[in-house]
Amino acid sequence: MWSKTTEYAIRALVQVAVCNIGGRRPGFREIAESIDAPVQFTAKILQTLSRAALVKSVRGRGGGFFFNSKSPELKLAEVIRTLEGDKYFTGCVVGLLKCDEDHPCPLHSEFSRIRTDLINLAEQETIQGLARKTVEGEGRLRRNS
Repeated sequence: MWSKTTEYAIRALVQVAVCNIGGRRPGFREIAESIDAPVQFTAKILQTLSRAALVKSVRGRGGGFFFNSKSPELKLAEVIRTLEGDKYFTGCVVGLLKCDEDHPCPLHSEFSRIRTDLINLAEQETIQGLARKTVEGEGRLRRNS
């Protein structure tokens, strides 16, 4: 559904939030191991997310990744838009350049309802909310656990 980059980014950010709930700032290696992701790819993703100001980082001893507790919770939609662009929420499901009510693709009507639900979910769900679910045992971050 999402690119590998977005999948790993969401899992990495949730892992950061889980660690932050426990009072820790994880490093990129710990995050990669915790979410069963390649270390260098995770480092690159976290660097991108840091530059986009979706997560903060501090180098050195006592450093790591964290969310500013005074900032609003990070919406899933913001992460998706940062990595996938707005096209993810507006583009044609079969890749046509022009797809709208007047010029629909064969899936336009059916997918419009799904897209609306997906947008609503992404605008309501937050990384921190997903972290709380993970801490409470309502979800997991590793594919094989």
